[in-house]
Parts: sequence; C-alpha cells; structure tokens
Amino acid sequence: MALVQTQEHGDILEIRLARPPVNALDPSLCGALRDAVTHAAQHGAHGIALTGGPSVFSAGLDVPYLMSLGDDRAALIHAWEAFFGAARALIGSPIPVAVGLAGHAPAGGCVLALCCDYRVMARSPDPAKPFRIGLNETQVGLVAPEGIQRLLRRVVGAHRAERLLVGGLMPTTDEALAIGLIDEVASVDDTAQRATAWAQALAALPRQPVLDTRAIARADAIEALHPRNIELERFVASWYAPDTQNALRAVLERLGKSR
Repeated sequence: MALVQTQEHGDILEIRLARPPVNALDPSLCGALRDAVTHAAQHGAHGIALTGGPSVFSAGLDVPYLMSLGDDRAALIHAWEAFFGAARALIGSPIPVAVGLAGHAPAGGCVLALCCDYRVMARSPDPAKPFRIGLNETQVGLVAPEGIQRLLRRVVGAHRAERLLVGGLMPTTDEALAIGLIDEVASVDDTAQRATAWAQALAALPRQPVLDTRAIARADAIEALHPRNIELERFVASWYAPDTQNALRAVLERLGKSR
C-alpha cells in the first residue's frame, strides 16, 4: 500500500499521508511525501491540499524507529535528513499548499503544518479530549532547531512562540485559532474539503501575480529551513544526551502501554 495517496480535485491535488496508525514520519513516508509534493508542482497542479488520518494528522517523527537505530549516527542523520527534505519540499513548493488537520499534530506533524500556506484544523467531537497542535520537543528532551523556531515565530509572534516552545505547549484547536497558529476550524469530515476549497479560491486568481507575490512573501520561511539554521549534526549530537535519552525511553514506555 502506498505511503501517500493522491486524488485530483480539478487543478488541486490532495496528498494524503497513509501510514497507519498515526502517520509516524519515518524515512520512507518522508521520502514519499517529498516526491509527491515535487511531482504535483511539476505536473500541472495549481495547488496542493495535504491531509492525514482522522484523530491524528501525524504523530511526528517515528520515535520507536529512531530509538531502534541505537548508536548508528549515520542512520539517525539519514532519518532526520529525510524529514527535513519533506519539510523543505512543502515550504519551497512553487504552488500554494493548504493542510487539513483532522486530528492531533504534535512535533513533526506541527512542523509540516507550519510549512504550509494555510492550516485548517478539526475540532474534536469529544470536548473532553480536544485535538492539539504544537512543538512539544522540550517535553521529550529535545531542542527545536533555530529554523523550526523561526517558523513558529513567523506565525504566532516572538513572545508567544517563546512561551509555547520553552514549555513544549500544545494548544487545543480553539486556542490555536485564537493565536493564529491555524487559520480555520472545521469538522473532522470537512477539513480536507476546506483545505481544497482554499487552494481552489487562490487558483482562481490571476496565476502569475499570485505566484510571484507568494514567492516574495514566503522567502523568509524558505530561509528558515536552510541547513545552517537547522545544524543537523549538532541536533543529532544532542539526541544522545542523557536527559534526552531518558525522556525518549519514557515516550517508548508510554507508547508500549497504549498498545
């Protein structure tokens, strides 16, 4: 089964993450997403609607897989390079990208959302268990690279981004809308349609002026993910710090209990 599924909606291509149960981002899924985004722009699509699973858009990087790599630093670097390759494909797409979040989007899932032009997020049907989005890296012993922090600051402002990043906070759908982290709220069943509708509305405008204006407006976002703002070697070195490893092992234990 393909790790991403595509569906044409006129000039808009929907790209759906399809790695159950939670679209954990391993190198294969990241590579498939990168290729799908690149292919869409090269083969006539006027926009992209990125979607994922119900309840969880993407749970972020595949921590069990990453931890299984042990001391294989080269393999760990490869996994993170694959993730940033997918993120750069989204943020550097020459055509607009809207994302429909039909559930949670923590960590890497949030990064992918931040790389898109427009974010539609579902409100959970169970008010006691709201959907959440955010960069919770400090909660699991990691430090979000400068480039990722720039993406969040770009969307919600410097002071609010600092509070979210330092605390590893995960706003609910309604909180995210209030601070500008997402652009629109929809039902779980309507997120994909609303993301597609936004891309279609943009595609209906004079094409070249839209693309040229967008390229200027998003130059800082593309710059944020330049390798010098990620410092991948330094990030991977910090992966092996005792505090980080202890926190990641605790994540594995929680995941094991939830299965």
